[in-house]
Amino acid sequence: MKTASFLLPKDKVAYIHSSSSMKEALEQLEQHYYTALPIVDPEGKYAGTLSEGDLLWTLKDTPGLDFTNMDQIQVCDIEKNTRNESVSIHAHMEDMLALAADQNFVPVVDDNFIFLGIIRRKDIIEYYMRNITD
Repeated sequence: MKTASFLLPKDKVAYIHSSSSMKEALEQLEQHYYTALPIVDPEGKYAGTLSEGDLLWTLKDTPGLDFTNMDQIQVCDIEKNTRNESVSIHAHMEDMLALAADQNFVPVVDDNFIFLGIIRRKDIIEYYMRNITD
């Protein structure tokens, strides 16, 4: 089965632009109850994943940084400790199984690495559960 069958498209996914502020990222995470967000660069390409931990470590390790001035730090300047590998829209579900073991979601890109959306670990597990038990 192809990746496209399970794609949660970009317009239905919370993500953050690399030029957004740390404060905006925190607000997105809070609003959607997520622990991590895909990052998209100015060209629309997948640029990595920002996690709650990345924000916490940046807050802890940056002298003078607090909740009142987090809007001065851009997402692109935050050290990322989580690296969610992306897959091509042409990939097969089997290609994502190993990634899903370590990632809550798998970012999906086109041939030019443009971010198209995600496949949730939940959807991958459900797919395999259906095929194992059928």
